[in-house]
Amino acid sequence: MSEREQHAVRAARRAAGGRSGRSRGTGGARLAAGLAVGLTAALLSGCGEQAADAPEKVAGEAAPVPGDSSEDSSRKESGTSPSPSSRTRDGGSENSGKETSGSSGKSEGAGSSGGQGGPDGGTPEIGPCKTSGLDFSTSPGMARGSFLVNLKNTTATACTMHGYPGVDLQSEAGTMNAARNGVAAPTVRVSPGESTRFTLHYPPNDTGGSGVDVTGLVVTPPNETSSQTLPISFNLPVSETTESGVTVGPVGAGK
Repeated sequence: MSEREQHAVRAARRAAGGRSGRSRGTGGARLAAGLAVGLTAALLSGCGEQAADAPEKVAGEAAPVPGDSSEDSSRKESGTSPSPSSRTRDGGSENSGKETSGSSGKSEGAGSSGGQGGPDGGTPEIGPCKTSGLDFSTSPGMARGSFLVNLKNTTATACTMHGYPGVDLQSEAGTMNAARNGVAAPTVRVSPGESTRFTLHYPPNDTGGSGVDVTGLVVTPPNETSSQTLPISFNLPVSETTESGVTVGPVGAGK
């Protein structure tokens, strides 16, 4: 009860006492006493209702809601999100498993690379022989009026040749061309350090005349544009035509 309400109660009691001391009738005294009692009851009732409506204050922090842990309560009160370390603790085992499986998958992929080779993944494809990778020489043929022109692979890898070489004859009278003899051309594989050859045929000079001296051969391997000049010496009969009568066979067909 507040101080103001206590003061009102004391005033009512004094009024009731004063009225009872006066020379009034019994009915007036009873009426005054009843008013005092009613006023006191009303004031007391008001104090009780006010006390009942006012919330009760309890010293200290509010109790956590059931089901919340102390860590969750502290997170809610502070308004902050879980720290990276807590997220690591909560999902560490699951993330660790995923990372491990991913790294092993990459290792398997890196170790499964195919080897280099030809189109079918086997033996590497062999390229054509180049003029710069060949050594040229001549040797006598098995028949009269023939020479062998040898082509040796001087590189560290095998190569192939297919077709006829180009052959020009150098002489004091100028340059003459050698014709192809028409034999089918095989495909020849030449390993490092090995040789292949072709045959050159010429008509020997049996006329008794001076004839034409051939002093060099300009040889161009099949499918190449650069040439190699070889020294050679043989005599051709003088011809009334532009043809020299010299023929060459395909590479790989020489004997």
